Amino acid sequence: MSITAVVENDTIKLPPGIHVPDGTKVEITLPEAKPKDPNRKSVAQRYAKLAGLADDMPADLSRNLDHYVHGHTKKS
Repeated sequence: MSITAVVENDTIKLPPGIHVPDGTKVEITLPEAKPKDPNRKSVAQRYAKLAGLADDMPADLSRNLDHYVHGHTKKS
């Protein structure tokens, strides 16, 4: 039998309805981590081409984003 369980605080939580009698020996096989793609670009590299495209934004955009997006009162 094969089941998928979750570990919480170093305790294996079985799915609802699954009962394993005390003393039962079990074998745990952890999934192998997928190797990282050496050609994958970082987030900074992927979005670097977008830097500087929005040069006509208000100078206080970061401070007053809620004003420009949601209409809240502007901060000074």
